[in-house]
Amino acid sequence: MESRRDFLKTSAIATIGVAIPASLLSQKKTGQSKKSKAKNNYPIVVSTWNHGVPANKAAWEVLSTGGYALDAVEQGVHVPEADPEVSSVGYGGFPDRDGHVTLDACIIDEKGNCGSVAFLENIMHPISVARMVLEKTPHVMLVGDGAYKFAREHGFPKEDLLTKNAKEAWAKWILENKYKPIDFNNHDTIGMLAIDSKGQMCGACTTSGLAWKIHGRVGDSPIIGAGLYVDNEVGGATATGKGESVIKIAGSFLIVELMRQGMSPKEACKTAVERIIRKQPDYKDFQVGFIAMTMQGEYGYYSLQKGFEVAVHDKDGSKLLSSEYASK
Repeated sequence: MESRRDFLKTSAIATIGVAIPASLLSQKKTGQSKKSKAKNNYPIVVSTWNHGVPANKAAWEVLSTGGYALDAVEQGVHVPEADPEVSSVGYGGFPDRDGHVTLDACIIDEKGNCGSVAFLENIMHPISVARMVLEKTPHVMLVGDGAYKFAREHGFPKEDLLTKNAKEAWAKWILENKYKPIDFNNHDTIGMLAIDSKGQMCGACTTSGLAWKIHGRVGDSPIIGAGLYVDNEVGGATATGKGESVIKIAGSFLIVELMRQGMSPKEACKTAVERIIRKQPDYKDFQVGFIAMTMQGEYGYYSLQKGFEVAVHDKDGSKLLSSEYASK
């Protein structure tokens, strides 16, 4: 039976005398774009920034042997989490303004099950604690001391994550920046989306957050729907950059819903960036970048400012791509 909404839609089209193909109307109802009918391109993994290249390599080792996408994204982001040279993720991450390295992460599987930790200290791999939250609790998010206690109870060792380089950078910043918490160059979260050989998409997002942030600050990275979102009916999206700006538009959820309505991944990412520009007058003062991917492995990306990079690894190998951007 035709619903009242469908009747009004059909009547309006007839009234203005515009012929719209039935196939397009069907796309709007199902969320299927023409591009989504293309040949499947998976397994595949995409992630943010140049530290996504080695992360993707680790993920691809899982995917290329028929492994599970959730294992792939977890193992993939372990790489930057443990790299002391990456100043925005895990070990080596720059501290908050009080000298504490606090970590945020979330993970989501192909069924929409998710786990998250925020404001976590002294644990090397917050993404694995987030997965433990997913698998071992009825909850989605644990924070602060509770997240730390949970991690220790499940065998994660206590580790000092403040490296010598990070500590020296923090001491220098105190003298030069007078405790302003936002630094344009130090919020390069890694977000990762992967589709395995069974066509299952999973995602992960992990960060040490804004350098020099106020103690206790949490950004978008551990928030499902902001820093990361996956729906296996449509696809997934992940974000990087100033978390507050992403939270304000529920960025990753917005992009997935735009793809559900028929937009391509790139179009959806660009639309999200344009919403930030329209809603946030200070947009020229920070960076935000988005990646999106359909269930067929079609990916796209877009950023607010110049400089955002996207790492991709599929059957054709590994590549690092420069993003188009909005602000001139």
